[in-house]
Amino acid sequence: MQQGPPQDHWPVGRMLSAAARRIERAWDAHLASWDLNHASLPVLVHLSMSPMSQRELADACGVTEQTMSRVVARLARTGYVSRRPHDEDRRRHVVAITESGASALAACADPTPAQQAVLGHLPPERRALLDELMREVVAPWELLSGPSPEGTGPPGGRPPARA
Repeated sequence: MQQGPPQDHWPVGRMLSAAARRIERAWDAHLASWDLNHASLPVLVHLSMSPMSQRELADACGVTEQTMSRVVARLARTGYVSRRPHDEDRRRHVVAITESGASALAACADPTPAQQAVLGHLPPERRALLDELMREVVAPWELLSGPSPEGTGPPGGRPPARA
């Protein structure tokens, strides 16, 4: 009896995990031109709306404060964000996107190249079905209290709005 590739027998969760890693690598390759990665892009998206504390950013992105601290430090080194002490609580910092951060975000935010690298083999109707199914999968996450466990939340902390 002939058997297919090992992934033919993988549970759905394992396939989603493998797909997520591949998509993450494709995003990182796309974002590298701007010295960004999959972890820093959602931070710039949130900051493009308004300055936030690192704690607020961590909650919005579904990561720990320690992880957010590293991401913000990297973005500050590249000049994409600035940090200043909070007006009322000097122990906290307010993070804001800089002009160069906003320019980088505008230049790299199109997901098409990364999506094409990973999903280009699928016909448009299958990609639309995958999009619909994934939105159903991540929809309940917004109802959970607190940040998602590290690496399990949707990009940007919540499902993207439908176009």
